[in-house]
This record gives sequence, C-alpha cells and structure tokens, in this order.
Amino acid sequence: MTRTGQTTDLTATGRPDGDGSRAGRPNADSSHTGRPGTDGRRTGRPDADGPLTGRPDTQGRGTDRSALALPPLDLDRLPDVTRALAARAAEHDRDASFPTEGIALVHEAGLLTATVAPRYGGPGAGLFDTVRILRALGAGDPAVALVTAMTLFVHAGEARNPSWPAAGYAEFLTEAATRPALVNALRVEPELGSPVRGGLPATTARRDGDHWVLTGRKIYSTGAVGLSRMLVYARTDEDPVRVGSFLVRGDSPGLSIEPTWDHVGLRASRSDDVLLDGVRVPVDEVVGLTEARAAAPGARQDAAAGAWNALGLTALYLGVADAARDWFIGFLHERVPTGLGAPLATLPRFQTAVGEIESALTGAGVLVESLAARVDAGDEDALDQAGIAKILGTRAAIGAVEQALQLTGNHGLTRANPLQRHYRDVLCSRVHTPQDDAVVTAVGRAALDHHRPTAVKGT
Repeated sequence: MTRTGQTTDLTATGRPDGDGSRAGRPNADSSHTGRPGTDGRRTGRPDADGPLTGRPDTQGRGTDRSALALPPLDLDRLPDVTRALAARAAEHDRDASFPTEGIALVHEAGLLTATVAPRYGGPGAGLFDTVRILRALGAGDPAVALVTAMTLFVHAGEARNPSWPAAGYAEFLTEAATRPALVNALRVEPELGSPVRGGLPATTARRDGDHWVLTGRKIYSTGAVGLSRMLVYARTDEDPVRVGSFLVRGDSPGLSIEPTWDHVGLRASRSDDVLLDGVRVPVDEVVGLTEARAAAPGARQDAAAGAWNALGLTALYLGVADAARDWFIGFLHERVPTGLGAPLATLPRFQTAVGEIESALTGAGVLVESLAARVDAGDEDALDQAGIAKILGTRAAIGAVEQALQLTGNHGLTRANPLQRHYRDVLCSRVHTPQDDAVVTAVGRAALDHHRPTAVKGT
C-alpha cells in the first residue's frame, strides 16, 4: 500500500463528513441525571446487570472467544486518559498530525474494544457506557474520540447482528488484543456525497475468480493513515447491480492515501482521501451485499446503529463543550482586571453566564444518557428520538462554547488559549449524520400527520 501523507502503524476512522442524515429515527446503529466534567465521571448505571462484566457468553451467537486476551476495560481510568489526551491535543491540532500516542492510550485502557460482545471475549459495553466513554474522550481530544467512536460503533454492530465473515472478525479481534486495531466505514465520494441521501457509489467491485477487484476514491476518511480495516461501500459491475461494504485491509496493495485533509476543526482526525486502484478482496469478505434497488435511494442503516451514531457523537461534542466550560471557569477565576480588583468570577454577569452554560450542558447530557439507557433496554421509541437528541445536544454544545467566546473576547480567540480550538472542533458536530435538516423535516412530517385534526384525517 502507498501512503503519500503522514504514516503510522495504527488505525483510525470516524470523521466529520458530509454524510446526509435521516431524521426522527437517525441513520447509523434507567435514565441517569449526572453530568461529567472533563474527568468523565458518572455515578449511574442503566441496570444492575450492566454489560461490563467481561464474561464471555458461551450461549450467544457466534464463536466463543473467551480465551481472547483483549485489554481489560477500566472505566476508572477515564479521568487520567482525558487529561493525557488534553495535554497533547493542541500540538496535534496545530500540526494536523495523527494522535498515535492517544490512540495507544485508549487501547491500553480497553476503551477501543469496549463494545466487543461477550461471546467474543469482550466486555460488551452498551450505548449508555459508550456515551460515557465518548464524552470523556471528547473533552480530552475529540479527534481521538471520533476515531475511537467509529471503531466502537462497528464492534457494537457486530455484537447486535453478526455480519462480518467469522474468520475475518476473529482475525481482527486477534489483532486488537495486542495493538490498536481501528476500523471505519468509507462511504462518501466526490460526486455522490453520502449515500444516505440516495444514489449509487462510483467505486466499483469487479469479480475476478475468487476475488473482488475494487477501484474508486473515498473522501473524508478519518484516520485513513492508520486504518487496519476499511469497510468500503461499493457497487458491483453485475446486472443487476449489487452494493455492499467490502472488507479492505489498510495495507492492501493498490490502496493509497492522499493527504487532502485541511480542515478548521478536528484537524488531527486526518480525514484524508483513500484511493483504490485494483485492490483485491476475497470474494467472501463483503458485508451486506444486496441488489441496488433494495438499498437505494437513501437506504437506511438499521435503527439501532442510527441511535448509536447520533447519541454517541452528541456525547463526544458535549465533551468538547465540557472542556471549553472548564477553561472558561478557570479564566474567570484567574482574570483580575485592574479596575475591578477582583476576579471576573465574582461578577453576577459571569455567574449567570456560567449557570446558563452549565444548565444547557447538564440538560443535554441527561437527554443523551436517558435515551442511551432506553436503547440498551430495547425501547424502540428511543430509536426514533435519537436524532432529536442530536439536534438539541449539539446545539447546546455549540451554544455553550459560543457564549464563552463572546464573554472572553480576544482572550478566547487567541491561539495560545484552547477556547478557539474547542469552538472549531464543536462546529464539526453539525455535519455528522443525522443532519439537522433531515431530522426536523421528518419530525415535522410525522407531527403534522399525527396531530392532524380529526375532520381532515384520511383526506
């Protein structure tokens, strides 16, 4: 494989892409009222039989991999991980460099494999614990959090509905036991944009004996320089056309990385272009291969995946806002204008502002966690509400950082201070699936239909 940009032996994915969205119920996979600071602490659990037991489920579907030595999941390490990530986040943002050491730290704490199912020897973390993890990581370095999120979502999808070739997933987990093994779905293309909004990919898969041969380009492929596996969305050259996600190894011959990522936010995510020029994939290493007419336009991923995506990423950006809030509070305590003779924190104006920020972030966090716990409990209504939570949560996160910027003036916009970086990063929340316009349109249509006056129903 040719990598034309920065290289690393790690893997990563996730990205603030231009993926379109579905609304109401988003497109991708007991309530708790606490909110973490940047240390990511939580006190609640959705149930007493939570998923973090680490016990293999020998009666579940799939192969029992109880002997697999994945890194043990240690949620008590979240505060330390957050602080360590934050210590180098500015450096990676400035250089737009991939956070290799941050990914390694997440791996060592067992966070990267938290959602691997117990039947495969994993801890089996649910969405409630996943939003906890992503909020804490987002407060430290959102690029690391985003890369981690995409891998967690793939493992969670495999836990819900095994779809990978058994041998392929077993090999991936074996790799994950010894070093960071990152994976992401590469779906966005220059002409297509996101397939969520409809259309077929230009990337093609041609059958050649016992292999598929892939040719095409994927854009906004976060962490491309480090990916161990890529789920490449492509169309076959058959009649009728089929579409699916082809399991491509990051070191495949014919695969190259073009360093195109030059973004204002999440710069360390390295969401570069991936070029496939005759990349060969074994014929059975494809997921979800189906006739195109059954998958397009606007084919939906399963609703649970959508909820995981919406709530997990919302939690990530609430973590960014947590970090901004913490810096803002520190600034208010340390800043003592000569004319005032006391810290800005003593002024009612700033106390009110902090109260507004804290209230917004707490409310958004309660909503995200409550829905996450309901998703874990199998509540289908929660799936429909996850897109709404993303709108409310990301708007709260952006609003909190904007308010801090307005009140700090030049200090907040100075590169020496992190607030401007938090603002650039939190704005990326708007481009993730599900996007606001699709959510509110679907919610509006549903409300207009549901609340239609009796006299006009059926017309």
